[in-house]
Amino acid sequence: MNQWSPADIPPQHGRLAVITGATGGLGYETALALATAGAEVLVTGRNADKGRMAIERIQRAVPFAKVKYESLDLASLASIRAFAAAAMANGQPLDLLINNAGVMDLPTRRLTEDGFEMQFGTNHLSHFALTGLLLPLLRKAQAPRVVNVSSLAHRGGKIDFDNLQGERKYRPWAAYQQSKLANLLFTFELQRRSDAHGWGLMSNAAHPGYALTDLIPNGPGGGGLKGLGAKILGSFMSHSAAEGAQPTLFAATSGQAAPSGYYGPNGFYELIRSRSSRQYLSAGEGSSCGGKTMGDLRAAHGREVDG
Repeated sequence: MNQWSPADIPPQHGRLAVITGATGGLGYETALALATAGAEVLVTGRNADKGRMAIERIQRAVPFAKVKYESLDLASLASIRAFAAAAMANGQPLDLLINNAGVMDLPTRRLTEDGFEMQFGTNHLSHFALTGLLLPLLRKAQAPRVVNVSSLAHRGGKIDFDNLQGERKYRPWAAYQQSKLANLLFTFELQRRSDAHGWGLMSNAAHPGYALTDLIPNGPGGGGLKGLGAKILGSFMSHSAAEGAQPTLFAATSGQAAPSGYYGPNGFYELIRSRSSRQYLSAGEGSSCGGKTMGDLRAAHGREVDG
């Protein structure tokens, strides 16, 4: 594919973007880049203080930025409904919905407010609900896109319908892999339904490779063998949150991005950017699921996604 960098983001003036989990890490870098390109950006998160600080940082970097913060707790369906109801009451068309927020590899089984396993509930079910509730506003926009941020962890993922919420046996990494595979299945099915019903919506996905964010400290943490392994890998096979956000930005803005596309770094094992070229993104044959369909994933994962 052609070379691409954030400098190639087309003007986003007049477009509204909602980004989940955008007070830090990948979400913050995504918000900053879109605000720089002229988009109106709605930063969401659970912590109002972090939200305020994120907005102030963006406004210092981009004085003309149109950016604001709203509370959204993805571990609560009531919070999701309230957020969506406020957006619907406002009525502004939604051009970009970036489902970025997530939790990873929680060492003990935890539940959302509504009783779902925390990783499956936060990473997948919450974004499924949010997208559905905001769909009328997406359909009002001229060229709406939904970007689901997945992970290379999907490669070993299985949808275990006999243990969907980890109620029989909880395995932290397997639960995370399942949630990231579910992100992709949702991406492809949303595109299929958009095509079937003429919604005019592009649904695609991205993964950051190994980006240095708070996701690992807030999940497996820095202790134990997992923490040690993460530190060792991160010392030589990682990149910044800003670099990790670039596949998401490509999926959200590039004219080269395709429906049901899946984009990530083009370096070793798609963990990092290749330092030998300006080209950042891996797609199509080079990506984890680039160009694959729901049927392809059904064939690859057998009964695990058939139910």
